[in-house]
Amino acid sequence: MMKQMMELSKLNENHKLLSSLDGNWNYTIKFWMNPDPNAPPQESKGTATRKSIMGGRYVMMDVSGKMQMPGQDGKVKDVQFKGMGLEGYDNVKKKFVGSWIDNMGTGIELAEGTYDPPSKSFTFTSEMEPMPGMKTQVREVLKIADNNHMSLEWYESKGGPEKKTMEINYTRAGKK
Repeated sequence: MMKQMMELSKLNENHKLLSSLDGNWNYTIKFWMNPDPNAPPQESKGTATRKSIMGGRYVMMDVSGKMQMPGQDGKVKDVQFKGMGLEGYDNVKKKFVGSWIDNMGTGIELAEGTYDPPSKSFTFTSEMEPMPGMKTQVREVLKIADNNHMSLEWYESKGGPEKKTMEINYTRAGKK
C-alpha cells in the first residue's frame, strides 16, 4: 500500500502543464450580469500571479483588481476584488482539480476537469450556491493560446439553458 501511495504522489505531465502557466499576468474581464441581454458587459482589469507550490503538485493563483459594484446606498462605486485559486492534478481521480475563493462571498468553489491537447483547453465543472436555493451549474473553459496568452470563459446554468456570464483574457507580464 505504501508503494502505491508513493507512486500516486509522483509528478507527471499534467502537473508540468499547470506549472507552465506560472508567472505574472495582466487581465481584462467582461461580465454579463445585467438581465437585459442587449446590455453591454461590465469591464475591468487586474493582475494575477500563478506560482507552483508543494514541489510542483499544485499551482496557487492570487488575483487582484477593481470592479464596479452597487454600494449600500445603491450608487455604483469601485470595489477592490481579491481572489485565490488552487489547481492541481489528482492522480487518483485522474482529473484536474481546483478551488476558488474571493472577497465577494464566503463559499469555496470546488471544480473537476479535463484537458484537451488538440485545443489546448481545460474544461472544469462545478456547482455554486451564491444565494440560498440558487444552485448554479458552472462550466469553465481555460484556453491556452500560447506561452503569453490565455483566456477563460465562464458559463452558468440555473436550471435553464447555459449562458456565458464572464470572459477573462490574460496576457503575461514580462513575456517568456
